[in-house]
Amino acid sequence: MAPSSRRDPFGPDWLRERLTHLLPGFPDISICVALSGGIDSTALLGALAEERPEGGRGGAREVRLRAIHVNHGLHPNAKRWSAHCRKLARQLGIPLRVIAVRVARERGASLEEAARLARYRCFTEQLREGEALLTAHTQDDQLETVLLQLFRGCGVAGLAAMPNIAPLGPGRLVRPLLTCSRAELEAWVRSRGLAWIEDDTNLDERFDRNYLRRRVLPAVRERWPGVAAAVSRSARHAAEAQGLLTALARADLERASDGAALSVKVLKSLPADRRRNVLRLWIVSSGRALPDARRLAEIAGPLIDARPDAHPQVHWGAEAGAGRGTVVMRHAALLSIADRGPVLNPSTPDAQVAWDWRESPRCALPGGGALELVPARHGPIDLDALPAQLSIAWRRGGERLRVRHGGPHRALKSLLQEAHVPLAERARLPLVLARGALIAAADLWIDESIRAPPRARHRGRLLWRKPTGSPP
Repeated sequence: MAPSSRRDPFGPDWLRERLTHLLPGFPDISICVALSGGIDSTALLGALAEERPEGGRGGAREVRLRAIHVNHGLHPNAKRWSAHCRKLARQLGIPLRVIAVRVARERGASLEEAARLARYRCFTEQLREGEALLTAHTQDDQLETVLLQLFRGCGVAGLAAMPNIAPLGPGRLVRPLLTCSRAELEAWVRSRGLAWIEDDTNLDERFDRNYLRRRVLPAVRERWPGVAAAVSRSARHAAEAQGLLTALARADLERASDGAALSVKVLKSLPADRRRNVLRLWIVSSGRALPDARRLAEIAGPLIDARPDAHPQVHWGAEAGAGRGTVVMRHAALLSIADRGPVLNPSTPDAQVAWDWRESPRCALPGGGALELVPARHGPIDLDALPAQLSIAWRRGGERLRVRHGGPHRALKSLLQEAHVPLAERARLPLVLARGALIAAADLWIDESIRAPPRARHRGRLLWRKPTGSPP
């Protein structure tokens, strides 16, 4: 039986039973403990250290155990905390690695979230093949997580909160203490005479979790003493429901998949809720972050229902230059997904980049890549007809070029469709303007006004150096 219905108190024996339930093969596996130095992780590491056999217990199998402490560098006492963890690990006889990380706070993200992402990136990089990373999240943490997710309007996946076990890099993330309370762990740590860190940032009620912990939950627990266990049960029910939704999404994804793309016809045959369900799995399976509910609804509705020749797009995650984002595009009967660089706002000066090609023949582009104008003996561009001052812009719609001598001006949209240029490439296509007029679309087409005549003395060629990692 799982220890969630246990009567035994927390300790090495209970923890051994719990890990045997969660990790088939225990103790013949490698374990790494995420050690913050607080009460919870101190209890976890201390109980594991006691679980290891003494010399007199010959024949018992010893847990292969180590620990990692992440120094975020955000608190004045961060170095003291690292020193404390080193002292504790020596006291317990556990190998410890202390790793300093840089916390990069992206636009719109809280400092808590940025630190958490940096920490788990570190764990993923440090985890060994098949190793289990143990964190000391408790039943109280689970309660706080479920409530915070509920307040943010999350779906079933958010209400499922933290699972007992999940994949992490080359190994697994395991949370064996989700049925234990903080008070229970503190009592055990005190009984062993172990010291721990008190992080004063846990008193700062500007952070949502601290406000909930200090202001809201005491009143809730006074009225409903068993709230933590009850909410943990709800989280398990939500996790079961999410498992069923994921199984349904996998079946729908198998039907809709066309290589890495999705069939619009199959998606249209699904009810709206199943469309959103399969789109979530498709996006997450591509390794990208989910969009907000509004953008997901836009993909599941207007984008899929658009005319086959409309080529609509929905993008997220790169607003206001906040790094690389994601774009979902419809091209005829298929939906595709790709990375997208920072979005340029056409209403701002950033929508154009000035380029003096004689001063610098290479022009770096926002979001990566460059345009380069190189001399070429048989190049199509008459350099003598090209003004020194050029501008780089991006598509807004309605652009036209005359690509043949004496021919009509052609819509750039039509040229791109006829050439079967991928949608991801069209979204990044740099346009070259001279005195406000379009003279080139990247290195694909040039306007007749700059085409070199047979006896042109100075010729050149445009080269578009695409960003590294761009879709083909």
